[in-house]
Amino acid sequence: MQTNLAPEYANTPDGQAAEAILRKCVHCGFCTATCPTYQLLGDELDGPRGRIYLMKQVLEGATPTRATQQHLDRCLTCRNCESTCPSGVQYGQLIDIGRRLVENQVERPRGERLLRWVLKEGLTSAAFAPAMKLGQLARPLLPKALQHKVPAKANPAAHQWPTRSHPRKVLMLLGCVQPAMMPNINSATARVLDAAGIQTLVADDAGCCGALRTHMNDHHGGLADMRRNIDAWWPLVEGLTDAGTVEAIVMNASGCGVTVKEYGLALAHDAEYAEKAVRISALTKDISELLPDLVGPLKAQLEAKRTREEADAFEPTPLAYHPPCSLQHGQQLRGGVETHLATLGFNVQTAPCDSHLCCGSAGTYSVLQPEISTQLRDRKLKALAPVEAEVIVSGNIGCIQHLQSGSERPVRHWVEVLDLALRA
Repeated sequence: MQTNLAPEYANTPDGQAAEAILRKCVHCGFCTATCPTYQLLGDELDGPRGRIYLMKQVLEGATPTRATQQHLDRCLTCRNCESTCPSGVQYGQLIDIGRRLVENQVERPRGERLLRWVLKEGLTSAAFAPAMKLGQLARPLLPKALQHKVPAKANPAAHQWPTRSHPRKVLMLLGCVQPAMMPNINSATARVLDAAGIQTLVADDAGCCGALRTHMNDHHGGLADMRRNIDAWWPLVEGLTDAGTVEAIVMNASGCGVTVKEYGLALAHDAEYAEKAVRISALTKDISELLPDLVGPLKAQLEAKRTREEADAFEPTPLAYHPPCSLQHGQQLRGGVETHLATLGFNVQTAPCDSHLCCGSAGTYSVLQPEISTQLRDRKLKALAPVEAEVIVSGNIGCIQHLQSGSERPVRHWVEVLDLALRA
């Protein structure tokens, strides 16, 4: 795509990065076929190609409007278009740049500004955990719409962390909302790794991965979150503590994983952090990427349970699997969960159609764009309905919470189901 940057962008990091991405686009339109918002709304400007044209106009000096902002806001950043694009257009990076440039020129209504501030500051605040506890106590009294946003109180097992030490060690990011909303995902991950002879360590000073602020156009706040995490992890990465050196940084929320894997890109122009960020990104693994190494020891334990007299009690239930967009498109990881869980004796099936499409969660999208988000959730649940399974599983807390809000079937992280089978 021919691009002529306006002078104010020509020699900036954002302008140069955007121009390189735009020049790869050949207008083919393959991306529109797999864009969830284009499929729902049927508007070219609510698909990747149309949004690319809008961002190109801004980069060439056109003044963005409120309509420009709304079309960019409606993007889920699911990155399905990246999986489809034959030219390798890095749309996820481009939409972040475009949103920042438009945000600097178009003032939002006061109500929107307040909601966005509450989300990016509240969800990452130390006050979120006690607020969630209060919400859970009052959950039966809350309106249905709010009940869907507040998961039921976790059972005691959610706080049982393994205490054994192992020579093999990994770091794990607890996340900003996961410890308060669904703590069992973290403890289940630690227990599964412990069963395979791997110790899970946590850096107390690490927090939000930076995705929340970045995707809400707080570029500097997002980078500050990334630097804080690097500082918190670095002593363990370098083996400067008594705990030893970690072999990987494990993510059990694929939305966080795709962000941390791109720290090297986000901090490429930061002289102090660029080299460290590249190393952090290289060490980062989604928990599903560890499965090939876990299958051997875990399979032996599961088979031992199934050969006992009471084996029927330990048989895993069939699972309907929703692969998160941040895993299959953002990290380009497909098939690993299904393949390796099947090796462990689980019956895992994806939806017979549209398994590549977004469920509508997309971080804070379900709050900021509730109508579109709900339509996509219902569409996803309809696609999963033919899969005869008692449980729906996924690999990202946002997807899990969002799908559960419309599902009678329980929705869990797949690592929780694996943990339950090991502990049965």
